[in-house]
Amino acid sequence: MGGKGFAGIRGVRGSRGLLAAGAALLLLAGCGGDGTEAKALDRKQAASVLPDAKAVPGWRMYVKPDVQKPVAGFPPSVCMATTEKKRKTACDTVTSWGGSAFVRKPDVTTLNFWVLAYEDEKTADAAYDVLIEWYGGDRVGQDARKVELGDIGDDREANRAAVGTMGGPATIAQVRVGTTVLGISTGTQGKTTVPDEQVEAFAAVIAERARQAQSGEKPSARVSGH
Repeated sequence: MGGKGFAGIRGVRGSRGLLAAGAALLLLAGCGGDGTEAKALDRKQAASVLPDAKAVPGWRMYVKPDVQKPVAGFPPSVCMATTEKKRKTACDTVTSWGGSAFVRKPDVTTLNFWVLAYEDEKTADAAYDVLIEWYGGDRVGQDARKVELGDIGDDREANRAAVGTMGGPATIAQVRVGTTVLGISTGTQGKTTVPDEQVEAFAAVIAERARQAQSGEKPSARVSGH
């Protein structure tokens, strides 16, 4: 599901608040925190966090939102860690996980989302710290640079490389929202870069959908332009 990670730099730590991510690109239905404690998500709720075709207009969905329970001995494919001990912290504690994926022609640009759900915020926070060691820094590609995500979620980091696993520009972002850790990646076989503002908007969309689900709402956040 998406690019094969990146490694090294600690994510920016932040407080919960409104998601700011390119107002021209983003429509957040029901946006804004109400102080409600983030709840653990069941499998169906975790699946609702994942963007579908309506949430990202202009992209063709080729993997529908799908979430499953982890299988003992087979950690989620998107759960990566630098050591076996850290893998147990981040991956053995997952309660459900899954993703959705999209493509945009003519240069076969891909857009991937994934979600890892945990039983509480403390467990999700510890998992984020492990996962960002793997997915942060320059693992997305050599000489990666940071992509600013604004005040999205509780923790966040994104990086971009001129040459990723598909041969063209690539990004990977990771965000923690309450009891979930979320991932977003883009890649292309061509030379057209997915702008930083769009990466920020994609991250804000899935982050807001996670906030909505944990507040007992039906996730409805979507990108309003492309």
